[in-house]
Amino acid sequence: MRFPFHVSAVDPGSRARRGALDTPHGRVETPAFMAVGTRATVTGLTPADLRDVGAQVVLGNTYHLMLRPGPDLFRRVGGIHRFMGWDGPMLTDSGGYQIFSLPGDRVISERGARFRSYTDQRFHMLSPEASIAMQEAIGADIMMVLDVCVDARSDEATTRTAMQRTHRWALRSLAARTDTPQALFAIMQGGIFPALRRESAAFLTDHPFDGFAIGGLAVGDTRAEREEVTHMAAELLPADRPRYLMGVGTPPDLLHAMLAGVDMFDCILPTHLAWQGTAFTSTGRVKLTRASTTREDRPLDADCTCSTCKLYTRAYLHHLFRCSEPLGPRLLSLHNLHHYHALMAEARAAIAAGRFSSYARAKLDAIDRHEHSERRMGALA
Repeated sequence: MRFPFHVSAVDPGSRARRGALDTPHGRVETPAFMAVGTRATVTGLTPADLRDVGAQVVLGNTYHLMLRPGPDLFRRVGGIHRFMGWDGPMLTDSGGYQIFSLPGDRVISERGARFRSYTDQRFHMLSPEASIAMQEAIGADIMMVLDVCVDARSDEATTRTAMQRTHRWALRSLAARTDTPQALFAIMQGGIFPALRRESAAFLTDHPFDGFAIGGLAVGDTRAEREEVTHMAAELLPADRPRYLMGVGTPPDLLHAMLAGVDMFDCILPTHLAWQGTAFTSTGRVKLTRASTTREDRPLDADCTCSTCKLYTRAYLHHLFRCSEPLGPRLLSLHNLHHYHALMAEARAAIAAGRFSSYARAKLDAIDRHEHSERRMGALA
């Protein structure tokens, strides 16, 4: 491994585990949630804000950063850490999901993905080699291989073809990496088909990747399917490497995945929904744009210690959104990310104390029923 990862505790009632990943820019205590900083910024927040809410890792997007500002700038300034003023660990995705989300503006071949840029309408080629070169220029601590993502509702033949190309691209990504100290994670694919997931894990774990991600979820699958695949897939990955569930999800998603033994997460939901007026709280989601919150002169979440909950009422936050004041999304983003990182800190403490299974059950029971399945909780216990 490019840098060490060790597991310090495993919950006796589940496969949840506490660990630590030591990167050149600091230690990451796991389980960990990564704040999504798509364009070298977590929208509306400063690096100081991120530290205040408990962020350990920020995720950058290779596809977007390749188009703007481009690799030359990162090489000139010495990487993304100096560019954005964040001195903590960084992870960059490979651009595979963004290519998947552009069905009308890209063509995928064995060479890579040829796509039209949204910045200047010119065509670009994103290959495994180009993705690695861009990620090395960015200078993130952890890089991801370029993968082929397909809709989870795709048939088995289509999913297998995408998976096998992902495997070939993973080996090309591995070969393209230079002597950089950056880690490189592979991405397991296979959709919702157990046999394909097993095949993908067997292939990828036979090669010297520094960590392994579970990809291809939250792209058309149901919550039950996502939980089933995550639980199965995590068990197939090596115990001595970090396990990363990509692009998932809600607090219940994270709790279920931690029960399955996943170590790392990212999702745009905390900030994306904040800009739409939705907050995550200890008892489920709160929509601050609803008229009923006009009369709620109480904190957003009485159990939360973030600055938003200490200083402002639901009524005031509702007012900010009604007036389209940018302070509203900013305050809600601070709260939502604090909520996610506090959940991770509580989870780490519960795993170390050997009580994570009961902690997760109590947490899920406290969240609104529309956000989780009690039936599935029984299956994971």
